[in-house]
Amino acid sequence: MRYTVELKPKAEKDLKAMPKDESRGMYDPLLALESGLLGDVKKLTDHWPEYRLRIGNWRALFDIEGDKIVVCRIRHRREAHR
Repeated sequence: MRYTVELKPKAEKDLKAMPKDESRGMYDPLLALESGLLGDVKKLTDHWPEYRLRIGNWRALFDIEGDKIVVCRIRHRREAHR
C-alpha cells in the first residue's frame, strides 16, 4: 500500500534540534515509509503513537491514518517511550 508521510510541527522541531549529520540520515528511512511499512517498524502496545521506526539511536513515532503516515515525534532512544 502506498502512503504519504506527513510530519507534525513537533517532529519538524525535533529534526531541527538534532545534530546536522544525524538529521540528514533521517529523511531516507522516513521517505521509504511511503512504499509501505519498510525498515525496522514495530507496532507498540499500550502506547500512543501506535508505531515506531528505529533509525540508529533515534525513534520516529507515528500513526497511520488511512493512507497517511503521520510522524508525531522523533526522539532519541532514551526518551522515545516515556
